[in-house]
Amino acid sequence: MNPPDFTLDKIKFATDSPTLEKAIKLYESSKVTQVEEGIRSYTAVVIGTKPYRVSVEARRYDYGHCTCYLGQKGTLCKHMVALAIYVVKDGKPLTDSDKKIVQNPTCSGRLGNLTNKELSSTKKAINGTLRYIKPYNGPSRIWFSYQNSLSEGCNRLSAIISDLPVSAQTTKLLVNLLLRLDKKLSTGGVDDSDGTVGEFIEEVVAVLQEYAKLDPSCNKAFEALKNRETCFGWEKPLLNYS
Repeated sequence: MNPPDFTLDKIKFATDSPTLEKAIKLYESSKVTQVEEGIRSYTAVVIGTKPYRVSVEARRYDYGHCTCYLGQKGTLCKHMVALAIYVVKDGKPLTDSDKKIVQNPTCSGRLGNLTNKELSSTKKAINGTLRYIKPYNGPSRIWFSYQNSLSEGCNRLSAIISDLPVSAQTTKLLVNLLLRLDKKLSTGGVDDSDGTVGEFIEEVVAVLQEYAKLDPSCNKAFEALKNRETCFGWEKPLLNYS
């Protein structure tokens, strides 16, 4: 079977957590059957409450069809995601890492610094991920697709943040990230109507508060937030530590 254009990471970061968890259960329960490859597409019968005929495109796993209730309404369903996972894994078992779902930033609780190489790699990963959080200037029909891009960007950033050690070095990195996101919201044309990015910023602030409790040397990085006017005052809790 020829590999698709999408990856397991793409599926994990671009699918909402409840749908992804259900899809993983279907895949691991061998409910994805009769998989066939077509012309840049894949089809299968996925066993749910009854057998459903499912298809996904090789270009995008969220382009396809399912005969279930959601699929008939044009909504990405767990059956389509389960087929997408099968295609990416070629039917092989999922590892613990494959199944790890990170869709909110958390504090690792691990004290330490990144090496210069790790810091450079992390900055590069953040820069690459920020492209998902982009200005909105398209027609109204692509608004939902645009919001999905914002969610995917925040999910990818969450995975990066959750793996960081706690130090003044990484605090500075995250403060800089918050300022970049704030600029995107205030003058960068990002349409955060559903609050995806704003909520993510607040979650990162909570992570940084944990940093401050674990390592007081982190507090100095918060001084960069003094005398700054942010979108909704997210910096105020952090200034209490500076």
